[in-house]
Amino acid sequence: MLDVLRNSWALLLGMLLLMLGNGLQGSLLGVRGAEAGFSASTMSVVMAGYFAGFLVASRVVPGMIRRVGHVRVFAALGSLVSAVLILYPAFKDPFAWTAGRVIIGFCYCGVYVTAESWLNNSATNETRGQALSAYMIVQMLGVIISQAMLVIPDTSGFLLFVIPSVLVSISFAPILLSISPTPAFEATKPMTLRELYDVSPLGIVGMFLLGGVFAAQFGMSAVYGMQAGLELGQISMFVAAFYVGAVLLQYPLGWLSDRMDRRLLITIVAGIGAGSGVMAILLGGYFPMLLVSAFMIGGMCNPLYSLLIAYTTDFLQAEDMAAASAGLLFINGLGAIAGPLIIGYGMEVVGPQGYFMLITGLLGALTAYALYRMTKRPSLPVEDTGVYAPVAYGVTPVAMEAAQEYAIEAAEEAAEEAEESSAA
Repeated sequence: MLDVLRNSWALLLGMLLLMLGNGLQGSLLGVRGAEAGFSASTMSVVMAGYFAGFLVASRVVPGMIRRVGHVRVFAALGSLVSAVLILYPAFKDPFAWTAGRVIIGFCYCGVYVTAESWLNNSATNETRGQALSAYMIVQMLGVIISQAMLVIPDTSGFLLFVIPSVLVSISFAPILLSISPTPAFEATKPMTLRELYDVSPLGIVGMFLLGGVFAAQFGMSAVYGMQAGLELGQISMFVAAFYVGAVLLQYPLGWLSDRMDRRLLITIVAGIGAGSGVMAILLGGYFPMLLVSAFMIGGMCNPLYSLLIAYTTDFLQAEDMAAASAGLLFINGLGAIAGPLIIGYGMEVVGPQGYFMLITGLLGALTAYALYRMTKRPSLPVEDTGVYAPVAYGVTPVAMEAAQEYAIEAAEEAAEEAEESSAA
């Protein structure tokens, strides 16, 4: 890990600053939108804009990078992010905010693609897994720390928008001043959704449902907090609890994933997440229980994301893994766009509890579908499955391919060690 930090500290520091800005702007819009009198359904459209922009960029940005290079794309898109952040308070209009969220989603995807390309290029076979872990931890820490900024006094109404704009602008410096020559970039041609469904029905259905859950966490949690009457400090703790759970439970569940039937573990994890949603519905009026529920939902759903990817790739040849991962990210993005829209409608109809009702429904549906799939195909023996690679939600196909490279290399090393042990 020390080698990773020594070689990539500037990139990781820049990404931490970028995530501070991204985490704060998402929660801040939810709070300010409620204060401006925007309804939950209106805010759901605003929040869905980010995921729409992200999804479009995942297809468009690779071509931009091939034409003008990593550095120009990174600088141009990062500048757009900073500009949009500072313009939000000047245009308190849902249409303007939705357009801004689409632009920011597009730009952040491009920034991630560029940063992940640099990270993967700087990693070796021995350090790739550690580099991915460090990158994931930095992303999560950025979002967690950013929530504390919500309580900064802002009498002007502009300060909390200026802060993420400045953080994003500053983030360019350590990255652009220390990056080595940029790597070659090759886009992966994805599988068709039909081909991917034939490989793993659970993978594609699970990623779609999970997209809606993640959109609820990242896009609508602050909106829920305002509708539920939480104070700003409570909203910041509530949103942060999702990501604290993700950081703390990712690796224990990953360890289990390499030692038991992954489909059974997916069922259990999704079921615990759904149960945590029920707990929030019944006991969410008591704030400590609300925090526990958010912690458990985040702690189950983020590892579940990596679990579904690992389970799907267990049925693929190595050369097909990158294409399948791109398809999984695409279907997850579709779910992320639909999630806020459905949640916003539900909160309009039944009130704040519609937030946890949808999360519970999505995770309950995933649990039921995983149980159903267990009756349709026999489980793979544990020794025939690949190695679990932790992946944070919101990564691009570049980081996904790096994770697959790490998993393949780790599996090959394990096979070689097993052969040597049996020979001895």
